[in-house]
Amino acid sequence: MVDLFERLDPILKLLPEVRRPEVSPPLMTKILYSALALIIFFVMGQIELIGLSGQSIQQVEALQTILASDIGSLITVGIGPIVLASIILQLLVGGGFLKLDLSLPENKARFTATQKLLAIILSFFEGAAFLGFGVPGIGFLQAMPGMFLFIVLQIAIGSIVLLYLDELVSKWGIGSGIGLFIAGGVSQGFFWQVFRPADQFGSAGRIFTIGQSLIEGSPYAAFVGIVPILFVILIFLAVVFAEGMHVNIPIAMGQTGAGGRFPVKFLYVSNMPVILAAALFANIQLWSALTQGIPFIKDVLSGLSWATQPPRVGGSLSLIEGLLTLGITSTTASEVAQAMVYLLMLILACVVFGKFWIELGGQGSKAVAEQLDKSGMSIPGFRRDPRIMQKVLDRYIPHVTVLGSIFVALLAGLSDITVASLVSGTGVLLACGIVYRLYEELAKAQLMDMHPALKAFFGEK
Repeated sequence: MVDLFERLDPILKLLPEVRRPEVSPPLMTKILYSALALIIFFVMGQIELIGLSGQSIQQVEALQTILASDIGSLITVGIGPIVLASIILQLLVGGGFLKLDLSLPENKARFTATQKLLAIILSFFEGAAFLGFGVPGIGFLQAMPGMFLFIVLQIAIGSIVLLYLDELVSKWGIGSGIGLFIAGGVSQGFFWQVFRPADQFGSAGRIFTIGQSLIEGSPYAAFVGIVPILFVILIFLAVVFAEGMHVNIPIAMGQTGAGGRFPVKFLYVSNMPVILAAALFANIQLWSALTQGIPFIKDVLSGLSWATQPPRVGGSLSLIEGLLTLGITSTTASEVAQAMVYLLMLILACVVFGKFWIELGGQGSKAVAEQLDKSGMSIPGFRRDPRIMQKVLDRYIPHVTVLGSIFVALLAGLSDITVASLVSGTGVLLACGIVYRLYEELAKAQLMDMHPALKAFFGEK
């Protein structure tokens, strides 16, 4: 209902925002802003919270990559509140619980501002959740006496800074801040796990352990060790191949009827369904761990947590490494069953979020048809009418949305059961997609710098 959003207007107007540039900045300026945001993100990850007496994060270590977080630092909750706020509002608006016509610019602005307000509220809420809401013995972080509120404030401020860094990158930089932080965190974690030098306990990066296995005459152990690295390369190649797949819909432009093409990419939904699904699964696991003392709720969330997390053999090995090392046993058989359930849950979540995302993002058949009509374009052989164009686009966009969502879900799920010992498999998929799209954004920005007339075509000022 618009009335609810209108009542929030006085509060929403008080929220600070990053001013959008009047003229699109040059490419080098965009790169500098994006680099600055990424540097601030890494620095915040090195600043420890003041007032902690201890922490226990074993249950949520895998979530740090997905949420671009580093528990115990200023980015303890990472982008969790931002993505969760997006999920909540998408479900409310997409499900019809809140009526808001997002085709109107003022309603889009309300939606974005409300999402920002909700993300700020959730920053405090999730900060308190990580501390077990101040209840001794509950939570992943333990606070010194009298430091609970101060630690929650630090966590919330860190998340709010990420919120505005995301806005800064979106308006002044390249791509999105959320994607940049995820890719940065995944890349950092992957290279550390692969190339880190040996420490005082003899633990070293994967490259060094593979070399040690070869020196000791254990080629099979070396093969098992290199398998996750090979899968990372295969995932990247699969993403690049899928990004190049598209269907071209012929269009006629203007009164002259000059020919053109409207490409509908196979990955039309990008990797957003996986980001939203991963954030949802992360929150399920978080609340499952925080409600272990509550009967019934504990059982429900424990079951959901089991179904929404990839299996780990022996607590650390990915499923593929476990099968290569141990073979088929009762333990690995149960892990295979969990992997199948996890893949199914991930596919369902990605399809739902994929359909919501294209509608809310103005990429549905109706929205695209109206955009083409306003731009003076039509489909050859059909009457120039947005309703006719919508029917033609309905032959492609809904089906591509579902197929693309299933593909990214399968790729993310298979990544989780093959490379988990190095880094989050979902994180690897997200990073590959983000890096590829960042490359596309850079190429587009460079093209517009070389040919300023193209800025109007791409909607830039």
